[in-house]
Amino acid sequence: MDISNPAALVNAELLHFYVGSRVRVVMQVVRSDGVVIGKSTDEKQLVVKGSPPPAPHTTYVEVYGAEIWTNFGDAIDMDSYNKLCQLANGEFKHLFL
Repeated sequence: MDISNPAALVNAELLHFYVGSRVRVVMQVVRSDGVVIGKSTDEKQLVVKGSPPPAPHTTYVEVYGAEIWTNFGDAIDMDSYNKLCQLANGEFKHLFL
């Protein structure tokens, strides 16, 4: 695992803090047709441009820098992941970046 350039864990609300930076986001895929439209862990809409993998997506995916897509299955506790995003960008940021 390469830790030389870590990516922040974010939800849609936190994205504006990382413009121009690589981030990691988990979302529920709503539509995928050229661009992927999904719902972030904070219930806001996300649009991911780039090249999603040709394989079918599960309901939930993690997108790392719009280049790496990881299927997260068909069930995930979005509220808990959203709290993790908040902790990773707040009081415990030093543990994640």
